[in-house]
Amino acid sequence: MTASTLETPLVIASQLDAAANDVLRARLAADPFPGAAAARVVALPPATVPHDLPPEAQVLIARPNYKLLQEPPPADWPRGLKWVQLVGIGLDGYPRWLLDRVPVGVARGTSSNVIAEYVIATVFAAAKSLPDLWIRDAAHWKLSATGSVVGSTLGLYGWGGIGQAVARRALALGQHVRVLRRSDTPLTLDGSEPPGISRATSLEDLLATSDHLLLAAPATADTRHVINADSLRHAKPGLHLINVARGSLVDQDALIQALDEGRLSRASLDVTTPEPLPAGHPLYTHPRVFLTPHTSAISPETEQGVIDLFLRNAARFVRGEAPEHVLDPQRGY
Repeated sequence: MTASTLETPLVIASQLDAAANDVLRARLAADPFPGAAAARVVALPPATVPHDLPPEAQVLIARPNYKLLQEPPPADWPRGLKWVQLVGIGLDGYPRWLLDRVPVGVARGTSSNVIAEYVIATVFAAAKSLPDLWIRDAAHWKLSATGSVVGSTLGLYGWGGIGQAVARRALALGQHVRVLRRSDTPLTLDGSEPPGISRATSLEDLLATSDHLLLAAPATADTRHVINADSLRHAKPGLHLINVARGSLVDQDALIQALDEGRLSRASLDVTTPEPLPAGHPLYTHPRVFLTPHTSAISPETEQGVIDLFLRNAARFVRGEAPEHVLDPQRGY
């Protein structure tokens, strides 16, 4: 990428929804970087990336599309593209050819706060036995004890933007935080190592010492089915498992067995394999499973974060620089 790319006005093919594209156009019209006001945003349906991409488009804002995974690229791909901006972090919804021809930026950090709120909500729901605590009849009126969040231990499998956003909230609530991450670098928040955070030595250690365990790691070959029959044997009795990463991190058959046997008290799942689950799948009706349809990141705040990141990266593009949070194909995120 070089600044000479902008000898003509910037053309952006965007798979954001119509309202978000209007916001993007208004932000560009304010001319936040040289040439921004002359940029053109072309709405592009998510299902038609290879075929309907305008040949003059230099940038693509891409949503995942699992239908494209088995489709070959057009013969002239990547046409005039110089950069692809993904709207999320996970790569499993994008064909490989979309990711390995031009620089790719991932939307790291744009949904961390929103997902962290979802995670903390599931922690409180598990501790307070919600929704089972609600009553609808006088016959059900009886006192019952609930658990406490204060003093409990939240395990984090992953220490990226989501894990750190969750840790800030958990520490503020009086939880202990244990972290398992690949790197040996210090576990810092805002430049310091706060009290209340400790490092787990292994996944088995993390499972054995956590009351709530959040999966917030990328889907890679190394993380596939890390939660399985063998690892779940180490789970602290009554563990609450939370997955906001990808369904591939969990062996769902092993999870159901652990729930049936009472080794886990609850599983809060925002992701599964496949998505959506087929009709009649036991995760829909299991009494210890609380399932949401991959919605923890969906929020106006996330959308605004993607637009903010895109505009920063567009300014870098004009200067001939690589995007923020550029994809590392070897690491897979």
